[in-house]
Amino acid sequence: MTTLDLVQMGQQARAASYALARLTTDQKNALLHSIADALSAQTPAILAANAQDVAQAHANGTDPVWIRDRLDLTQRMAGIIADVRSVAGLPDPVGREYDHKTLPNGLDVRKRRVPLGVLGVIYESRPNVTVDVATLALKTGNAVILRGGSDTLHSNVALVNALHSALAQHGLPAACVQVIASTDRAYVQQLLKLHDYVDMIIPRGGSSLHAFCRENSTIPVITGGIGICHLFVDSSANLAASLPLIHNAKTQRPAVCNALDTLLVHSDVAAAFLPQVVDYLGKDGVRFKAEPRAYALLQGDERVSAAGDGDFDTEWLGLTLGLKVVDSLDDAIAHIRQHSTQHSDGILTETPEHAATFLNAVDSAVVYVNASTRFTDGSALGLGAEVAISTQKLHARGPMALEELTTYKWLVTGQYTSRA
Repeated sequence: MTTLDLVQMGQQARAASYALARLTTDQKNALLHSIADALSAQTPAILAANAQDVAQAHANGTDPVWIRDRLDLTQRMAGIIADVRSVAGLPDPVGREYDHKTLPNGLDVRKRRVPLGVLGVIYESRPNVTVDVATLALKTGNAVILRGGSDTLHSNVALVNALHSALAQHGLPAACVQVIASTDRAYVQQLLKLHDYVDMIIPRGGSSLHAFCRENSTIPVITGGIGICHLFVDSSANLAASLPLIHNAKTQRPAVCNALDTLLVHSDVAAAFLPQVVDYLGKDGVRFKAEPRAYALLQGDERVSAAGDGDFDTEWLGLTLGLKVVDSLDDAIAHIRQHSTQHSDGILTETPEHAATFLNAVDSAVVYVNASTRFTDGSALGLGAEVAISTQKLHARGPMALEELTTYKWLVTGQYTSRA
């Protein structure tokens, strides 16, 4: 097994970040188009490497839905390449100046957007994240050290090889984008201690990974991506329009963090609507966990079982949906406050006052009115891609894209001005 020197990787990433910070927007955009070209040219090699990871996942008994939604790149390469070009076309936040003012003493004061520097990103089972993160990092002048999951090692190495070929075309060091090409978890621990070289750690994975990073990192950590997502069907909701929306939120890609986990239904419409939900989603393999009032309305349907302890605190990541009957908007909000991970929660309603109350009272990173939770995504919200979806409140919240990978510095110009 190859031994990696994480300190050297950190040093090289820091040096590479200085080179990236000097690039103009046109130079960065040209680099991204070269990356898209390289990914296109090397797609056969990338898919061959990905096939090894997919085959191993099947051999390990991994859920096929998980493999389809998170691991398999067969149907996703064209979209990944298109997203790279999309990011190239987005405005560059780096160098943007704002909050400009002149003080009474003549000092000219403003802020300027600058790169964070070096990012450490730890993620699981989603090789497309390799390209998303690298693309956004390079556009904002940041170097990045990537540590993907053991189940995506071959895919990640192949993708980074394509990125390196594009970097070389532009005379940039390969250390702009580095991957920890080892399944040894000791390297994660080492990465979390590289505070001399890495400016931010972004873990994308389950709660155990987030907890490990928070507890062991000497570098600031932004966590997110765990989504226990809710939709509340209000008594005034358009029920016919709600069914396909709920179907989309649950079934389009059930193993991702913005997929629906719990459906709350107002008691005024529950008896009529819940059987429709079970029939509409059940035909596509969805199974349901129902609290007592919902279960009483659906008892006898083999697709529905009684919810157990902890079911409403579970991110299903598959074709399971929790069902609960509530008596009011306030009851729905109270349930969400108790069980949400502050990722994505929404209301389906035709009552503007209820929509306004929900938007104000639900404190999640993304709050919806009459829209699927599946829109919590950098590309879907017009950001090109995302590094992560932050459920924290400091620095960045929701999909983290270009601006969220920058900070700012104050620029102060005087006329040989001294403080009195």
